[in-house]
Amino acid sequence: MSSSGNISHLSQPCIYERKTRFMKWLSKLFKNGSNRGSIRCGNPHPHPHPQFIGDESMILRAPVRSLDNRSRSDKEKEELDRAIALSMAEGLKKPNGYGWQSNNNDEDLAKSHQDDFHPSYPSYVPNEYNPMGYRVCGGCNRDIGYSSYLGCMGMFFHPECFRCCACDYPITEQEFSLSGKDAYHKTCFKELTHPKCEVCFQFIPTNGSGLIEYRCHPFWSQKYCPAHEHDNTARCCSCERLESVNVRYISLGDGRSLCLECMESAIMDTGDCQPLYHSIRDYYEGMNMRLDQQIPMLLVERHALNDAIVGEKNGFHHLPETRGLCLSEEQTVRSIQKRPRIGGHRLVGMRTQHQKLTRRCDVTAILVLYGLPRLLTGAILAHELMHGWLRLNGYRNLNPEVEEGICQVLSYMWLEAEIMPGLKNMASTSSSTSSSKKGGKSRVENKLGEFFMHQIVNDASPAYGGGYRAASAAVNTYGLRRTLDHIRLTGTIPL
Repeated sequence: MSSSGNISHLSQPCIYERKTRFMKWLSKLFKNGSNRGSIRCGNPHPHPHPQFIGDESMILRAPVRSLDNRSRSDKEKEELDRAIALSMAEGLKKPNGYGWQSNNNDEDLAKSHQDDFHPSYPSYVPNEYNPMGYRVCGGCNRDIGYSSYLGCMGMFFHPECFRCCACDYPITEQEFSLSGKDAYHKTCFKELTHPKCEVCFQFIPTNGSGLIEYRCHPFWSQKYCPAHEHDNTARCCSCERLESVNVRYISLGDGRSLCLECMESAIMDTGDCQPLYHSIRDYYEGMNMRLDQQIPMLLVERHALNDAIVGEKNGFHHLPETRGLCLSEEQTVRSIQKRPRIGGHRLVGMRTQHQKLTRRCDVTAILVLYGLPRLLTGAILAHELMHGWLRLNGYRNLNPEVEEGICQVLSYMWLEAEIMPGLKNMASTSSSTSSSKKGGKSRVENKLGEFFMHQIVNDASPAYGGGYRAASAAVNTYGLRRTLDHIRLTGTIPL
């Protein structure tokens, strides 16, 4: 919350009135001292009061020697301190800022003469006397004196000491912003507090109600203007982050784009994916879920995967886009045989080959979209291999929520074993693939894996999201093997 205020430009305070009143008290001091001296000496005819000539002139009679044994300097110091205290007490009764005032009222003059005989002293005497105009700068903590100053938040500043807490330059504008006790230039405060779009790097505009409205990715916390959801801004097909104006994504040529971080570990052709595929089969075998049939695995383009989906008679597919498929029908599929290279901001030199898939068992092949990061490709493979395992082991006619849910559980478990292998006593697949190839997973790749796990947990679809959460709760309660046995017998997930 920002607040704005006007800098108060105050003029130099006038000290004339304080000076005249101080001289008046000095006159009373010497007048009373001479009176008391004459009375102590027993003079029946005390000296008359001195006459005042103006406010700052006076006539003093020679003082009579006092019988007080104290030294003259001590008595004068006491009387001077008393006069200063009385002067300060009168000044404290006045409002802030002193001004010269003429006193021509006869009643006030009479009262002043009456006070000469009956002086009244304040009940509180300040411990420290600060002359008029004494102010301490809130910036440098030095005396301001009688120079120009600024007043803000009940404090005073030299003009050059009133500085912005962000840029540390003096604030000279008539308007500025306050946050607590910190002052800012209005532009600096906006830079600090007003959110900027992480796509166009402009201040996010306000909506029709005058409120700042923006979109924010639930995992990456990327803030952006709502307009970028409809202005054809490219979005990474893997991590879902929007392309910014200063970073160009790689176009995969089928309407998909890939950010540079996802591109680092992307798998581009069927040959590159084979080691990952075999390591995931080993992962299944390590959990006593061996796949006895050799199921072909192909990396394909987007339109080839969509054509294969149309050729399938049965099956439930993830919307808005399916990234993997476990085939049961005989089909001819065009797979990617040669890894494309990057030319500018797009891929070039891709080589494909048509391949006829013959049905030798209940599973014909597993298809996966090309160009996805290694961990996402592995998660899709783990999901589709679970479909194959269920079909090869007699799990028939399962509801989408049951089958897709348990497949998502295996996908999540594989990702968890890859990212946090020490937390699960399961076979890890990183030792034979990326660790030997890339020297271990990087922090960026681990973060991508966490995002893919986040996607599985927070999927909103009834089959993939709701099914996963029900199956995950059952596995956590009864274990994977007992959950699978219950599904085989009842076709449902145990509660």
